[in-house]
Amino acid sequence: MHIPSILLQAQPGGSSSTLIIMVMMILVFYFFMIRPQAKKAKQQKQFITDLQKGDKIVTIAGIHGTINKVNDDATLSLETSPGSYIKIEKSAISMEWTANINKVATEEKK
Repeated sequence: MHIPSILLQAQPGGSSSTLIIMVMMILVFYFFMIRPQAKKAKQQKQFITDLQKGDKIVTIAGIHGTINKVNDDATLSLETSPGSYIKIEKSAISMEWTANINKVATEEKK
């Protein structure tokens, strides 16, 4: 079988258009995937840093409570019901309780 020589030659500008498409794909991936995740992680880190006594929070496990004491060892004392306290890691905090309530309320309106 004989392949015509015109098919074996590279088309001019073919590699540059491929490069442009690859760069555009990377930019789309960055703006729709990486950047929002980094922004959310930064907000979560700031939220955990700003915790103080009296804040109402929800843990990753879904436990609701009020912060009783912020300890120096990256833990805090959480009051889950009057007189009932648990010690948890700061990294186990998911969100602020009021933010969770507002989220549920807006979902119910839809």
